[in-house]
Amino acid sequence: MNEEAQAKAYALANFSEPHDLFVDKFKEKFPNFSFNDVVLDLGCGPCDITRRFSLSYPDASFHAVDGASRMLMHAKALNEESGLTDRIKLIKTCLPDVKLPQSLYHLIISNSLLHHLHNPFSLWRTIRQHAKPYASIFIMDLIRPTDEVTVRYFSDEYAKDEPDILKDDFENSLRAAFTIEEVQQQLNESGLKQLQVEQASDRHMIIFGTL
Repeated sequence: MNEEAQAKAYALANFSEPHDLFVDKFKEKFPNFSFNDVVLDLGCGPCDITRRFSLSYPDASFHAVDGASRMLMHAKALNEESGLTDRIKLIKTCLPDVKLPQSLYHLIISNSLLHHLHNPFSLWRTIRQHAKPYASIFIMDLIRPTDEVTVRYFSDEYAKDEPDILKDDFENSLRAAFTIEEVQQQLNESGLKQLQVEQASDRHMIIFGTL
C-alpha cells in the first residue's frame, strides 16, 4: 500500500470507531497492564492506532513497523504534529525478515495487517521470533463475510462517506480477510495455541494472549 493517493487517504481518514475499539479491547483483555517498555507495532500505517495507544500508556515507547515508505512519511508528519516523535520510532521493513532495533519485545500489537500478507504465517513467524517469554500479544483484523451481499452491506454501512479508493480497499480487505476458524488453524500450525481468537464486532476479530 505504497501509492501516494492511497497513503494520503488512510492518513486523512477518520478511523476513530475501529481504532478506539482496538484500544478498548486491549484494556478489556489486559486490565492490569502497565508498561514502561517498547511496544512493537507491526503494520502501523500512518500510526493512528500507535498514537491512540500512546495516550493510554504514556510511559510506553514504540517501534512502529511498516513496509510502505509513503505510509511512514504521513506517519512521521502526524507524529510530529502530536509531539510523539520521541516516543514513536518509525521503521521501514517487511515481514517476515524484519530488521528491528531490538530482538525481543514484551508487547507486540498489530491491526489489519494479517489480511494484507501474501503468506499469513509471516505474521505468526515474526511474533514467535520477536516475542520475549511471557510476552503479551494483541492483534485485530477483519473477518471475511460469508457472501458478497454482506461485503456490500458493510461497505455501505461503514465506508459510504469515504473516498472511492478507501471504499474499494475496504471491500477488497473484507474479501481477503480470514474467518475465525482459519485464524485458529493458523495459530495451531504455528505453535501459538495459547493465543485466543474472539469476534470483537460485526466485522472484526481479536487475537490475544500471553506467550
